[in-house]
Amino acid sequence: MSQITIQCRLVAPPTARQHLWTLAAEKNTPLINTLIQEVANHEEFETWRLKGKHPTKIVSEICRRLRTEAPFSGQPARFYTSAEKTVNYIFKSWFTLQSRLQRQLSRKQIWLSILKSDPELVELCGHPLETIQNKATQLLTQIEKTLADSNPEDPQSPCTNDLIRAQLFKKYHGAKTPLIRCSIAYLIKNGGKLPKSPEIPHKFAQRRRKAEIQVQRLQDQLEGRLPKGRDLTGQAWLSTLITATSTVPKDNHEQKQWNDRLLAKPCTTPFPILFETNEDLNWSKNHTGRICVRFNGLSEHTFQVYCDQRQLPWFQRFLEDQQTKHTSKNQHSSALFTLRSAHLAWQETHSNGAGWDNHYITLYCTVDVRLWTAEGTEEVHQEKAVDIAKQLTYLDQKEDLSETQAAFAQRLTSTLDRLNKPFPRPHRHRAQQHSHIIVGLSVDWEAPLTLAIWNANTQEVLVYRSLRQLLGKDYPLFLQHRQEQQKQSHNRHKAQKRNKNCQFGTSHLGEHIDRLLAKAVITIAQQYNAGSIAVPNLDNIRETLQATIDAKAEQKAPGCIEAQKRYTKQYKITIHRWSYGRLIDQIISKAKQVGLGVEEAKQPLSGNVQEKAKLVAISAYNARLIVAF
Repeated sequence: MSQITIQCRLVAPPTARQHLWTLAAEKNTPLINTLIQEVANHEEFETWRLKGKHPTKIVSEICRRLRTEAPFSGQPARFYTSAEKTVNYIFKSWFTLQSRLQRQLSRKQIWLSILKSDPELVELCGHPLETIQNKATQLLTQIEKTLADSNPEDPQSPCTNDLIRAQLFKKYHGAKTPLIRCSIAYLIKNGGKLPKSPEIPHKFAQRRRKAEIQVQRLQDQLEGRLPKGRDLTGQAWLSTLITATSTVPKDNHEQKQWNDRLLAKPCTTPFPILFETNEDLNWSKNHTGRICVRFNGLSEHTFQVYCDQRQLPWFQRFLEDQQTKHTSKNQHSSALFTLRSAHLAWQETHSNGAGWDNHYITLYCTVDVRLWTAEGTEEVHQEKAVDIAKQLTYLDQKEDLSETQAAFAQRLTSTLDRLNKPFPRPHRHRAQQHSHIIVGLSVDWEAPLTLAIWNANTQEVLVYRSLRQLLGKDYPLFLQHRQEQQKQSHNRHKAQKRNKNCQFGTSHLGEHIDRLLAKAVITIAQQYNAGSIAVPNLDNIRETLQATIDAKAEQKAPGCIEAQKRYTKQYKITIHRWSYGRLIDQIISKAKQVGLGVEEAKQPLSGNVQEKAKLVAISAYNARLIVAF
């Protein structure tokens, strides 16, 4: 998606802030908590868990019943809709996470079943290792010949390894004899090729142990707790404290749950209020020229917008779009508004007083960056026009339309007419791009980001860029951030020893460095006319790296748990801590703004950071060929 989120602070009189806080904290958040609890306790919940999704109409039905009860009544209609959307988002994310973890666990379990030592393969198939190797050679020759016939122009392409592994996994599940199955497993565990040296037992044991740790960690994550909502009053924490001090836990798992609840930092902010349509926000200017906004459901209150100079043009554009539509007497479509959706949230301050005094209001706005320019607006216009045309064609094929369907078709026709009246937008020229030039990125615990530009035609790396080179004169900011992390880690350790609060706030320096890195990546990609950026797939990357460290620790100190923990802790102290997902999201957002394609590829665990960046680019290119194949 080519959407980003910007934010601003909203300033309003105390009466307006008190009214909004009362609605959000005393009515809307308790409603959401109750909805979450009722959905989690629903008799069909286990069925939904297996399906990986829940019916959204269930949430609407429960909310329709609860909105008439005393604690939740008296809210604007938009607030009830926001509560339903919030609960649906929470469970959709939870079910998606559970499904993803289950898929990862299934793949890891399959890999663990394939990963067997040479003596185990010999015992399973009943043939000596030489026979397995000869059969593996025959299978490898057949696959290579098939791939060469399908790609006669470049039979030595580096995509061969990925294609070979894909073919081996297909053949493994369809193997009819133990010898074939063991021969394929022999090739798979050796990276799709025949090894040049005998297997080293202790290295294989470490490799298998790493896979077992990954499986165990995924199983533990699948047993995670259900969503609980936000306890603004602290009653749930107090109830857990009473239970923990007066009851003996049944097992270690229950004790860990109590400890997690007691040690978790309490959430003091209500759930945000969602506005999923841009028509719910009304923009204007006050007598001093400051941009203001009002919300449907809170139209009697006006909020002033306070933001920095980087984001001010976006809010000016929101006002211009709305004024253009009003001036033309609604001849323009809000489907082409730069603003797509928004939500109101509270952020805690260090001041004392009532909730509306020690929290300030933040407005988060989602915008489509393509709608900033005339070329991008035309692209969005074509997409929406095609989608509407398909819906109208489907309705025209029906013989009898109900009144609702006829009204819907009329609205679609009206929207299609208004889409043909574009908003005034500036023009922007896009640089030439070559699809065979790919920017590969790698992330690592020792280097947050490394770049390699790879040319698929010549099979060469045009340039490498390290973190220091990408940041340039701003590299001291990265060193400053590392020092802040080390100092905060030390302060947290001292607080834990004294049984004090160890939740410290962090500066936004890391986010600023992410923006600098994203800007540098886009700049160098445009310099070499790259057609796309290949970002590493971050799914379970921390779990994979953690499993690697744990396996190393077990090898360093076999049988000594305390020594293993000391090794793991000391290793983590020597590396930085970075939000890889935040960094990759920033790069993807910047790439979408300038029209660069983004591809996702798997990052290898072995090799240096430059080699990893190169292999990410190659893997992204191979994925294109695999899809075509």
